[in-house]
Amino acid sequence: MIRAEQVRFQYKKRDVDGNVIATEEILKGVDLTIKKGEFIALLGRNGSGKTTFSKQLNAILRPSEGMVTVDEMGTRDAEKLYDIRQHVGMVFQNPDNQMVAANVEEEVAFGPENLGMESDTIVARVKQALEQVRMWKRRKTAPNHLSGGQKQRIAIAGILAMHPDYIVLDEPTAMLDPKGRKEVMEALQRLNQEQEMTVILITHDMEEAALASRVILLADGQVRFDGTPEDFFGEDALLAEMGMEAPLSYRVQQAMGSAANLQSGAGEKRDKCKIDALDIFEKDKDLLSLQHVSYIYSPGTAYEKVALDDVNLSLGKGEIVGLAGHTGSGKSTMIQLLNGLLKPTSGTVTFEGKDIHAKGYSGNYLRSKVGMVFQYPEHQMICDTVWEDVAFGPSKQGLTGEACETRVEEALRFVDLPEKYYQASPLQLSGGQKRRVAIAGVLAMHPEYIILDEPAAGLDAAGKREIFDRIRRMSREQGIGVLLVSHSMEDLAEYADRIIVLDDGKKILDDRPAQVFAKRETLADCGLDVPETVKLADKLRANGYQIPQNVIREKELLDYLGNCTNSTAGRKSVDTENRLDERKQGDNL
Repeated sequence: MIRAEQVRFQYKKRDVDGNVIATEEILKGVDLTIKKGEFIALLGRNGSGKTTFSKQLNAILRPSEGMVTVDEMGTRDAEKLYDIRQHVGMVFQNPDNQMVAANVEEEVAFGPENLGMESDTIVARVKQALEQVRMWKRRKTAPNHLSGGQKQRIAIAGILAMHPDYIVLDEPTAMLDPKGRKEVMEALQRLNQEQEMTVILITHDMEEAALASRVILLADGQVRFDGTPEDFFGEDALLAEMGMEAPLSYRVQQAMGSAANLQSGAGEKRDKCKIDALDIFEKDKDLLSLQHVSYIYSPGTAYEKVALDDVNLSLGKGEIVGLAGHTGSGKSTMIQLLNGLLKPTSGTVTFEGKDIHAKGYSGNYLRSKVGMVFQYPEHQMICDTVWEDVAFGPSKQGLTGEACETRVEEALRFVDLPEKYYQASPLQLSGGQKRRVAIAGVLAMHPEYIILDEPAAGLDAAGKREIFDRIRRMSREQGIGVLLVSHSMEDLAEYADRIIVLDDGKKILDDRPAQVFAKRETLADCGLDVPETVKLADKLRANGYQIPQNVIREKELLDYLGNCTNSTAGRKSVDTENRLDERKQGDNL
């Protein structure tokens, strides 16, 4: 059992002499008891204290006031730290923060080795853990040759190999493709149900929260809710205050009135319902292009890997293009080629019709026009304060004084970062806040094209909607092109005008979202899935609802159902508990 009793925690800012010059209280009296065998979803807005609290559980951080005990061992007792960390394993938000070995196999073996296990036991545990996260075939690969999602799976495997009693995971699926996310969640459920391992999962994903046995919501460093997912999803006022939404299937049932409606006949009113789905597919002239581009990592060595294979691609102004593919499909390689960070093994990359690798072409000019937000935002943070970091790009463009300050302030307001963080170190912010700073740093340079690599990772639901809505408006009003790299098919359905699918370095699909999602078998072969909206719409059509095939966005589906069932719209499902039980068995609705 883990107990947190009136836990308070303050981060302290010190001057160069080590004197405390400022404090910020993150946890403000947290009281919780976590029993063995529970599966807990820990929710909260960015900056609510989730990561700080999770680090209290295995004594990475210790309370400024109050007490945390793990199976009767106090985290303040220095002699118990080794024992506590054997009991409580933790997977960090950024897997690079816990990579220490030369290859995957050694990385996963590191924990069991330090626990003094026998060689045969270590070998067996490493194989089991890597198979659970679908990475056994990459066991000899160096971690730096893996994609972000693959690294996350290795970090999870490293903890699983130690067989802890409790496992704390800080947004472990944020960088995973749909298949990888499903496999990780299934592995966590098996560990919880078959081995009675306690799982504490920090997440912004309500579909994942629905799989938990208990939901804990942190807000401003305090517990605002502690109960079942069913009860949490029924707290309409609290969800609205937190900028959260219940899972789509729950909201669909609200719009319909009750679960029974899904099984009923079509009815006259339903036949008359119509919806005008968004169908935007306009392109301006080509701005960025790949022409027969291939890229090979470590050519001529045992580690040779073809990351891109003869890819042709054109990207224009004023459109938002989604880039999807399973982990390791070549997405990160492609975007590094597009802004000149990598040079193609063969083929040509052009911007404004010019070869970006031609003699005399300015790389600085390209990167001022083609901005990129990396998968891990801390990789592009180089200054002591947020303000200085966002000002770095404009200052290198020659802006000074008021002109530079205006750019910085506009960018920080665009991403809605509170002013109190302007003079804070960007590396001390939460994952979602770092993401906002990284986006602001790129926007402050006024690029013509923006590449966003997993921009929603680490953002709470309200923050994601706000930033995506602003980016869409900016693209429409200013003609800025956007390449949105994401594993979330829901985000691509909502915001992309066009979707490109990569698989093993080849371009497989390039079409409007509705046409891409219509090719389920192709997507499945690529390790991808369709959005939950599309799945639910298919189920409704099978029950007689005449829903247009181009309905792929949540609002479109909910509006359609609301129009069709006016008299019952807004009522809560009378079968919520049964529905959520069915979700846990993988049978949505």
